[in-house]
Amino acid sequence: MECLAYDSGRCRSCTLIETPYPRQVASKQDALERLLSAALGDAASAIAWREPVVGPESGFRTKAKMVVAGTIEEPTVGILDAAGHGVDLRDCPLYDPALTAAFPILATFVTVAALRPYSVPERRGELKHIILTASPAGELMARFVLRSTEALARIRKHLAWLQEQLPALVVVTVNVLPEHRAVVEGDVEIVLTERDELHMDLGSVDLRLRPQSFFQTNTDVARALYAQVAQWVGESLPVSVWDLYCGVGGFALHCLADGRTVTGIESSEQAVLSARGTAAQMAGRGVPGAADAHFVVADAPAWAETHAAPDVVIVNPPRRGLGAALAGWLESSGVGRVVYSSCNAVTLARDLAAMPSLVPVRGRLLDMFPHTEHFEAVVLLKRH
Repeated sequence: MECLAYDSGRCRSCTLIETPYPRQVASKQDALERLLSAALGDAASAIAWREPVVGPESGFRTKAKMVVAGTIEEPTVGILDAAGHGVDLRDCPLYDPALTAAFPILATFVTVAALRPYSVPERRGELKHIILTASPAGELMARFVLRSTEALARIRKHLAWLQEQLPALVVVTVNVLPEHRAVVEGDVEIVLTERDELHMDLGSVDLRLRPQSFFQTNTDVARALYAQVAQWVGESLPVSVWDLYCGVGGFALHCLADGRTVTGIESSEQAVLSARGTAAQMAGRGVPGAADAHFVVADAPAWAETHAAPDVVIVNPPRRGLGAALAGWLESSGVGRVVYSSCNAVTLARDLAAMPSLVPVRGRLLDMFPHTEHFEAVVLLKRH
């Protein structure tokens, strides 16, 4: 992949960009297998690995978390250098073309609405980030992360101009993050448009994505991940399925079937509202099993410990993994099948080692993040 930002030294985030892509994927597969072998010993040899899932080498990122720096007149949209100064990455080839086309317009909007970029070294300014998401249909959601609501009136005043310049922009919000800390967004979200969700149409499921909901940044590979999990779940014809750390319900809603109860657990209220909205829409269309899908705002480990175990559990934890409590519950629960989707092979290996009664029998690497060391992995576990 050709990248002017990498060649000029502006950005070195893609550490594997000089490695031919097939070798990148092979190296990740080797690293995954070695980690699991070290943690599980002979049990790792029982895993039947499917061919890795790959997608486009460029233009695949459908979500951009862009740091805004510089000045009102000349803002940068991209990342910060080691000194905390802005590095413009509007030309990054990783992003979906819909995002790339929107970056210059959003940068101009910073000037039009007089949004003073936040300076990390000086700890002054208002606009910290612009978070932009594209749907498969090309619609956009833009979130302006500000230190306060001081600029809210100006954003409202010039919003019509922004939507005229960017007709695909259907959701616009202001997120408030007053603290000087290394996080992307705050808790307060103010919706400025009539619509408050993006439709992520994946074919069989049209997910609703609200502003503070997590969704995979590589939609093509995410679609393959959902399909793989649904296949493994459906093989045993379960009556009850849990999706722990369910997010907007991607796994759960791909596993619907007549006579099957699917329950999703997630700590983010916005994500659960998204999942419920999708389930209701699917039930209205008569999708089998949609009326029996339930989504609950709760802590996954605590919730699991107070409910009778289902036939199948899907887990998709954050990078820190399941942790001792949930891994211990799964080990002793009697659940016959677990499907574990992970974005961190190190914590995946640790968690699998803590559940020796659940034997990994199939696995697949999904290259969600080309040109970096990161990847997604999914493993099917069966009780021994």
